[in-house]
Amino acid sequence: MCSSTLLIGWRDPASRHSAVSRTTSVTTSRTGTVRERVGPRRDAAALRTDWFPLRLRRRQHPNQTDRRLPFPLVPQQQPEQQAPPVQRLRVRYAKRGRLRFTSHRDFSRAFERAVFRARIPMAYSSGFNPHPRISYAGAAPTGSASEAEYLELALAEVVVPADVHAQLDEALPPGLDVLEVVESPGGSLSDLLEGSRWRIDLAADRDATTAAVERFLAADETLVERMTKKGMREFDARGAVVSLVVLPEDPAAGGRTSLDVVLRHGTPAVRPDDVLRGLESVAGLPAGEAPLMTRAAQGPLSDSGEVGDPLAARA
Repeated sequence: MCSSTLLIGWRDPASRHSAVSRTTSVTTSRTGTVRERVGPRRDAAALRTDWFPLRLRRRQHPNQTDRRLPFPLVPQQQPEQQAPPVQRLRVRYAKRGRLRFTSHRDFSRAFERAVFRARIPMAYSSGFNPHPRISYAGAAPTGSASEAEYLELALAEVVVPADVHAQLDEALPPGLDVLEVVESPGGSLSDLLEGSRWRIDLAADRDATTAAVERFLAADETLVERMTKKGMREFDARGAVVSLVVLPEDPAAGGRTSLDVVLRHGTPAVRPDDVLRGLESVAGLPAGEAPLMTRAAQGPLSDSGEVGDPLAARA
């Protein structure tokens, strides 16, 4: 049992007399602490606030190795290690219609449920909470349609890509459509996604849009602002634009003016709505209500500004 001694007294700095008349020893049953404290004071001056402790002494705690635990230590259980994947598949899918408003997190949950319903032999991560090994790359912003979204599946068994294509397309809801499934040749899928081609349909005058595009391309820098997780951020929207043209009139656009935009991927990532803010900044062009933004292609970016197919190089 450890013990400590606490001796407390009071002394008036202006007096030679001690204010302590006697001491009392008290032992606590829980910690075995022995304290010597003062008894009644004989002088009313002892109540003055400028008096201070005369002595304070405490014995050091014994060595920690002398203590004994009331229960034995149980070795921590190690998580199960999963086997490495034997096959990887790359998937191109589309977000259409109202499902373009699906966030990336909601889509990932829906896709994992579809993988489970389709009984795809997925490889799982190691740890106490294993998850199917799915790698997403270059997801489109919420509210944007896309014909070129990509992900990669890691499988525990070798399967036929065409069968996975049919099973996933049947398990996913309409609007989330699997377009292509190929075997991965290796390497990083994200490194192949260097740029994107977008089509923007906006309710604006064609002549005013053409003039705004010319002023935007002539500018060396166009600063725009966007709200991010870290607050309002200002960046250059012009530097990421590889090409920007006004498309010919299309009856399918419903009388809207259509733009074809090629954006280079980088940090910070410039989105099509940032380009619309840039057009409004340099020429005062309003984007109108709810412009429709659709990603038409995504992949490696050539020197001529063309966006290639990341699934073209196959094993």
